[in-house]
Amino acid sequence: MPAQLTRRAVLGASIALAGTGVLADRAAASASVTHHPYPAGTTVPEGYVSPDGPEVAAAEQRRGAGPERRVALTATPSRLDLGGGITVSSWAYGDRLPGREVRVTAGDTLALTLANHLPASTSMHWHGLALRNDMDGVPGLTQRAIGAGTDFTYRFAVPDPGTYWLHPHSGVQLDRGLYAPLIVEDPKEPLSYDKEWVLVLDDWVDGVDGSTPDAVLRELTGGSGHGGHAMAAPRAADAGGGPSRMLRGATSELLGGDAGDVDYPYYLVNGRVPEDPSAFTARPGDRIRLRIINAGGDTAFRVALGGHRMTVTHTDGFPVRPTGTDALLIAMGERYDVLVTAGDGVFPLTALAEGKNASAMALLRTGSGAAPGASVRPKELDGQLVTAGRLSPDPSVALPARKPDRTVMMRLTGSMEAYDWAFDRKPYTADQRHPVKAGERVRLEFRNPTAMWHPVHLHGHTFALAGGAAGARKDTAIVLPRQTLTVDLDADNPGLWMLHCHNLYHAEAGMMTVLGYRS
Repeated sequence: MPAQLTRRAVLGASIALAGTGVLADRAAASASVTHHPYPAGTTVPEGYVSPDGPEVAAAEQRRGAGPERRVALTATPSRLDLGGGITVSSWAYGDRLPGREVRVTAGDTLALTLANHLPASTSMHWHGLALRNDMDGVPGLTQRAIGAGTDFTYRFAVPDPGTYWLHPHSGVQLDRGLYAPLIVEDPKEPLSYDKEWVLVLDDWVDGVDGSTPDAVLRELTGGSGHGGHAMAAPRAADAGGGPSRMLRGATSELLGGDAGDVDYPYYLVNGRVPEDPSAFTARPGDRIRLRIINAGGDTAFRVALGGHRMTVTHTDGFPVRPTGTDALLIAMGERYDVLVTAGDGVFPLTALAEGKNASAMALLRTGSGAAPGASVRPKELDGQLVTAGRLSPDPSVALPARKPDRTVMMRLTGSMEAYDWAFDRKPYTADQRHPVKAGERVRLEFRNPTAMWHPVHLHGHTFALAGGAAGARKDTAIVLPRQTLTVDLDADNPGLWMLHCHNLYHAEAGMMTVLGYRS
């Protein structure tokens, strides 16, 4: 067994994984910066904290201002190679899928300049980060959209280590190629491992036989989407829209019934189809940290590494008590970190599109041997499976026991037939508010009488599952059909925070709302 290395040593030794924002530093330093004020035409109701208000500035000051890390990204139309001879026209951060990894250290100040070369406005949301509200990237709520041909610098303190990711919060742009990992290093990293493998899972439709996410949304809603937060302008190619992408008959016991709405032609790991997978090279006996991110629009993945057990160490960036498993269920927006000890050979990392009779795959290669076929189904997929509700938080991040000061109850409403997804039958508008006050312990109760599962995501906070200190810390969690999910959070980050289903099409149909801090 080789000596175990700290994460710092791993990063110094691994060019492929070392701080990929370094090359952008000089470009960012010379990039022009356009500062956008709070969104024109948007008003903050009296008595609520403004995203750029003094309460937000004070919270940011308490986080401190560490060393500045400059990065530049460009959102642009691009031809993307998915492997196996498949290329598609889409939108991406540069010419890569996923976009170039951004890596910082907790305590740093990130200054990322996003240049918009798209034919539509865009934005950037930092999924899972407890950052300042006016940098959260929700057009019409926390900022003005970044117009075509302009740029914007997001600048904020990065408080918490963990596995996060970035993506637009503008219409259905996330279901193109606009996403990238965001890895926040822990300066006091307690884990020991030899190598690190970042895995981004996705379902893909854009540019295939004329399909676009905008056309998919129109088909699902009958053209009556209620998202209302800067939906991207359709491209000319959207006029035809390609073949029907409506998914029927996909079911999963794990998800309580209906598995999803969209019939995707491809499923990807790190931007590659399973017929031509990406590969990660290690040595037998290496201890490897896998950071797994589900960037999909409509697909939960059941994930297993053939021939290996996994030890879950984190979910949504926060540590949990180490828990052994054969497989994981990962909803859209969720992240899991696991440790594995590599065997000798070539092993499939299979991400089964839950309930959809398809899968994505990458390879772990530690020795000689032929690669398994694209349709391989490791036996571990049917072995022990861990979901978030079975995890316990590490004591260092467990929410202290406390009686809730406020309970906010929400009903998840809608149906596949009408595609009228919403909270409490109220499609999203930017003036909605579920009031909370700074310093409160807030209990959220999500009641789901629908026949569909929903991965609910709260911006700017983490919550504890099961309504108390016993549950893992999360920012995205599955609410199963005909069940209620209860979570607790401390209201410690003032502003106006989006709360929504992370099924992209449910959100754009109207299943979004706002948690608003009273001033």
